Amino acid sequence: MTITDEKKLRSKARKALWIAIVTIIAWLAIGGFSGQAFSKISNVQENDNSAFLPNSAESTAASKITIKFQDQSANLLPTLLIFVGELSPSSNPAGFQKVNEFATNLGSKVLPASGKPLSTYFAPGVPLQAIPSADGKAALVNVQLNADIAGENIGDEPALPLIVEFIREEMKSSVPGIDSHVTGPGGIFSDLFDAFGSIDTTLLRTTLIVVALILILVYRSPILWIIPLFTAGTALGLGTMIVYYLAKANVVDLNGQTQGILDVLVLGAATDYALLLISRYREELHHHESRYEAMRIALRGVIEPILASGSTVIAGLMVLLLSDLSSNRGLGPVGSIGIASAMFAALTLLPSLLLVVGRWVFWPRIPRFDDVDEKLSGFWSKVGNLVDRRPKPIWISTAVGLIILAGFSTTLKSDGLSQTEAFTSRTDSVIGLEKLGEHFPSGEGSPVELIVPLEKIDAVSAAIKGVPNVASVVPVTEIDPATRQPTSEIKVVDGKALLYATLDVPADSKEAKELIPLMRETAKGVDESVLIGGQTAVGYDIDESSKRDNRVIIPTVLILIAVILGLLLRSILAAGLLLATVVLSFAATLGVCALVFEHVFGFAGTDASFPLFAFVFLVALGIDYNIFLMTRVREEAQKIGTRAGVIKGLTVTGGVITSAGVVLAATFGVLGILPLVFLAEIGFAVAFGVLLDTIVVRSLLVPALVKVIGPKIWWPSKLQHQPN
Repeated sequence: MTITDEKKLRSKARKALWIAIVTIIAWLAIGGFSGQAFSKISNVQENDNSAFLPNSAESTAASKITIKFQDQSANLLPTLLIFVGELSPSSNPAGFQKVNEFATNLGSKVLPASGKPLSTYFAPGVPLQAIPSADGKAALVNVQLNADIAGENIGDEPALPLIVEFIREEMKSSVPGIDSHVTGPGGIFSDLFDAFGSIDTTLLRTTLIVVALILILVYRSPILWIIPLFTAGTALGLGTMIVYYLAKANVVDLNGQTQGILDVLVLGAATDYALLLISRYREELHHHESRYEAMRIALRGVIEPILASGSTVIAGLMVLLLSDLSSNRGLGPVGSIGIASAMFAALTLLPSLLLVVGRWVFWPRIPRFDDVDEKLSGFWSKVGNLVDRRPKPIWISTAVGLIILAGFSTTLKSDGLSQTEAFTSRTDSVIGLEKLGEHFPSGEGSPVELIVPLEKIDAVSAAIKGVPNVASVVPVTEIDPATRQPTSEIKVVDGKALLYATLDVPADSKEAKELIPLMRETAKGVDESVLIGGQTAVGYDIDESSKRDNRVIIPTVLILIAVILGLLLRSILAAGLLLATVVLSFAATLGVCALVFEHVFGFAGTDASFPLFAFVFLVALGIDYNIFLMTRVREEAQKIGTRAGVIKGLTVTGGVITSAGVVLAATFGVLGILPLVFLAEIGFAVAFGVLLDTIVVRSLLVPALVKVIGPKIWWPSKLQHQPN
């Protein structure tokens, strides 16, 4: 090399170093701004299911009329206070009187967090009084919270859980010796707020610890793991900041589940991309003396698969915009922003950090300039040799195993969960709802709401009373302005009346939701203009929208991913093959979920949207590892032929792809620490499915199939005509 060439190389190195330094400074600045969003993002969540339904849903149309029957414009949130004990007005008048006094004085009690009386948060003009149960063993106080006020914040904390927790403490101290609980929509939403609140702390902290431990084991270095973890954390900061401001401006819908998925998705994806780049960079450091040249070649080798991988996930997520439910639509752009942030950080911040710190960061296994390819020996070379020797038995046995597991997917119960079944632990609201069902009609406090023409009240009431599990049907009446007590005069708005149908089964149970189509058919048989709404109808309409989403979104995602794979690999056959293997893996994962959820975890079933979420994540993320493998196989096939190229591709990518799969599985598995069944189920499904993809599908099934098919796998590209 001449002196001139050396000067040019040094000049390029200095330029690359300065670019890296400027890039790092820019990212640190972004981190400074994004830190504030972490503490505030839970304040822009929307966790009310009724807000997710489209305007076309009947329960949505009913709610717009129901609000007119209230004495105020407030959106009511029924919160049921149940006292369990000997509280019969005849046998224990003193005990019942004490509960009644508590109800009467509750509004005057001051909430310490705000310094305001509780009546500030109650719907005005709604009297509070204790209602004894028929068996004399319980008393019920129905507190109508103003949902608009209770949905606000007190300082940096959501108001609802503060209000409910204060009421719970007051119930215990004011009526000692009596078992008490807060349940109903208000109590359940409060417990949901508490569960989602741990996303900011418990979930994020646990995920970071798990990822750090895995990276330490992968790299066996006391230093190197810090760089990909810092990159992933910085990417999450950027994604969270963007999502926060978009949610604050009402551009996207954000709920607690979406936020939890955003955290693990960004940390998992960013770490995966980092593993891919660092692995290729380490490989090139053995072939190039200059780390800048090694990084240039490494980036050139991974930028296409990383962009293709990220684009595939983004495409799959953005299809969620076709959903009827705004909660699902919100996950599309939110998750896409997270993936884009992960790609951006992995392709800019990560290489900059690696260039600045130099080779020593790999200590004690520092890659030297010795032209040694350390990946062509070890465990994955043995796996490659096994696939090379026996490809046909391997692909047949793995395919048959996956098909057997997929057969159990038909037993998956995905017809929805009640709100009490949504928790993995027995919260106070869950216990309270059970007690409510023991002493009152289970649907008390959350009746089905019927909007009927005034002249059809008697006919509709009689028809609905004939529906199974309907305990009572009563019209909403006027309130005496002097006493604030209900009168016998039916309230009429625009020629319509509001009927409350109380059910004998819990309002959010599967049994209750199954009554909604029957009640609608029965009521419309009397008058077509009748609308049915309320909490139970909202749950039914959400389940129906979820089923519709499954039919529309899943095929669309498959078509999009097939197109992306075809363009990336320049092959229709390869794209179809990879897509088929991932779909088979997804079906096998659902089969395992059906067995594990019922027989191991004891879950009642899954949310109606579970198959859709599992599909989007497993297919979009699962295809990533096939992209990482097959782009390398195609690169090697151009040099040494397809059959030899697939074995080398498997050997050199085996370690990094498996490590990436373990990281992603671990990050999603951490969702199981939250006390929510939906997130625990999604976490298990993605974790198991990703491991199945990396260990079985990508390591055995796909390479064995490519080995058997040979160069024809690249049809219709010219590569199909190359020698084996």
